[in-house]
This record gives sequence, structure tokens and C-alpha cells, in this order.
Amino acid sequence: MNTSTLDKLRKMKFFGMFHAFKSSMETGKTNEYTADELLAHLVEAEWDDRQNRRIERTILYAKFRYKAAIEDVHYHADRSIDRNQIMRLADCTFIDRFENLLITGSTGIGKSYVASAIGYQACILGYRVLYTSTPKLFAKLKMAKADGSYIKEIAKLERQQLLILDDFGIQPFDAQSRAALMEIIEDRHGKTSLIITSQLPVSKWFEVIGEKTIADAILDRIVHDAHRIELKGESMRRKRSVEPENNH
Repeated sequence: MNTSTLDKLRKMKFFGMFHAFKSSMETGKTNEYTADELLAHLVEAEWDDRQNRRIERTILYAKFRYKAAIEDVHYHADRSIDRNQIMRLADCTFIDRFENLLITGSTGIGKSYVASAIGYQACILGYRVLYTSTPKLFAKLKMAKADGSYIKEIAKLERQQLLILDDFGIQPFDAQSRAALMEIIEDRHGKTSLIITSQLPVSKWFEVIGEKTIADAILDRIVHDAHRIELKGESMRRKRSVEPENNH
């Protein structure tokens, strides 16, 4: 009967229950549970399994450049990172308030890592997240204009509760990209959140966006009441490449 039950659990895709029941049988623990305790154990296992698979799907869909965790953020004094600020952002209530986060600093300083770590945390907490390189996103949107899929791509961006735009301002925006950026910002303003990373200080974003009227409108919506992290110090990539030599 147990073999038949396991087979049915697997076919119904109750994988958490399947593995928990199988494990209990193999270890002989089924006899230690009362009927309601066994049921509670199986339901809890199924719940955990479904939650974990949901998180895995959300992280996969977010398309992070690399895996990052809040616990692994380095708080060296010279980096100018406030641990309390990171912990407050990690609870992701800024997403519920439709607030933005702007992370600036020189190349290799860890901007993308901090953004990704907060993005991962948002996925774990059940938010819809998408991570993208800003230059690649606008190149993709130009192609979408050409093949007729632009509206679909914009709708996909709008559905995300948190959109992470990495490497913002690496190259100036042309007229088409500027218009697309305005559309994205307008669609999301007061409804969802952005994390933007940039090598440029926020004061330089006006120039890189171009077209005074549009730049004013975009920055007013992005920057107003945004949380800011300004990273300082030595490039983390350069530091890691040098450290092994120093250990000899």
C-alpha cells in the first residue's frame, strides 16, 4: 500500500510529501508519528518544497548576472557601506512603498553585487524581479521595435515589482533609447521600484540622458526620495586579484 501511495504522490507532483514519506518509511519513523502528526509532517514538507521551487523559479526568471547574498556583502570601512541601511533595504519594504535605490561608485567596487544581493532577497520574499544590463536592455528594445515585439517587452518590464538596471550611463542615450527610458520610468512611477547602478554620480545623469525636458522628467521620477548608496574605495576585482600574491 505504501508503494502505491508513493507512486500516486509522485504522479500528482506532491514531491515534498513523496520525499518526506519515503524518508520516514526508510528510517522507520512512520511508527513514531500519530496520524495527525504524520499528516502535519507531510503537509509541512510539501509546503517547504513548493516554496523552495517557487523561489528557484523566481531567481531563474530574474536572470541575475551572478549569485549574490546579503550575508556576503563586505562592510569594510573604506567602502562607505552602512550595514544598517543594507539591512533595512533587505527587508524589501521599499518595494512595497514603490521607492527606488540608486547605487553609484567606480568600476569594480561592488555595485552590481549589492544590487543583486538585494534582488535575490526580494525573490526569496516573493517579489517579481528582473535584472538587466542597461545597454543590453535598450539594444534589445531597439530590435523589438524592428520586429514588432516592443509592446510585449515593455509589458514584461512593467510586470516586475523590482527592475534592476545595471551599468546605467555607460553610454549616452540616443533619441530612441531616451524615449524608451521615459516610457519605462513613466509606466513604473508610483507603482513599482527600480534599483539603478552607475559608475557616474547622479549629478552626471542629466548629461548622459540628454534632451533637457525629457532628462528633467526622468530624473524627477527616479531620484525624488530615492535611497542612495555611494560606494567608495579600491576596486574589489583588483583587490581579489592581488590578495593571493600577498598571501605568499
